[in-house]
Amino acid sequence: MTILGLTGSIGMGKSTAAAMLRRFGLPVHDADATVHRLLGAGGAAVAAVEAAFPGVTVANAIDRAALADRVFGHPEALRSLEAILHPLVRAAETAFLRRHRRRRTPLVVLDIPLLFETGGEARCDAVAVVTCPAFLQEQRVQRRPGMTRGRLAAIRAQQMPDAEKRRRATFVIPSGLGRRETLRRLAAAVTVLRSLHKPPGHARNRPRYRNHRL
Repeated sequence: MTILGLTGSIGMGKSTAAAMLRRFGLPVHDADATVHRLLGAGGAAVAAVEAAFPGVTVANAIDRAALADRVFGHPEALRSLEAILHPLVRAAETAFLRRHRRRRTPLVVLDIPLLFETGGEARCDAVAVVTCPAFLQEQRVQRRPGMTRGRLAAIRAQQMPDAEKRRRATFVIPSGLGRRETLRRLAAAVTVLRSLHKPPGHARNRPRYRNHRL
C-alpha cells in the first residue's frame, strides 16, 4: 500500500485538494475532521480537555472558540492540548491504515495540516504540498470568521514556511492557478503513485522522489 501525505499551510487550498482526491476514489484520512469528532458531543477527548481547561465544555462538547482563546498565544497551554489530542488522532490514523491494509487498498491519503512540523512525513511514501501565493493565502484566510491579521501572523509563525514545505515535497500542487490546474496536477501525482503500488508486506521507505515535476 502506498501512503500519500497531503499537507499545506493555512489557506493554501488543502481541503479542496483532499476533496478532489476523494473524487478519484482515494480513501482520505482527515486529521482535522478527527479532531472535530474528538471534541464534539460525547467525543473521546472532551473529558480530558475539560479537565485541563475547565469551563470550555458546553452540552458535552468542547466550545472550540473558548478553547482557542485559552491556548492561542500560550505555548505551554498549546503543548498540553496537543499532548491530549495527538495520541488520539494518531490512533485513529493507525486504525485507518490497518483497515486499508487488510483491504489491500493500493493508495491512501493522510491529510495532515502539520505533517512536516510533527515528523509525519516519515510515515508516508510521498508528500503532496498544496500552495498558493502569500497574498491569495491572506485573502482566503481573512474571510474566515474571527480571523485577524495578528492571528494569521501567529498561525504562520507556528507553521513551517511554505518555501521549506515545497522544498521537501514530492509533489507541489498549486491552488492559485484555477481548479482545473489543481485537478490536473493531482491527477498526474496519483498516476505516478499508482505506478509505484507495492504488494502487501513490502517494506516502506521514505519518499522515493523529491520535487517531482508534474
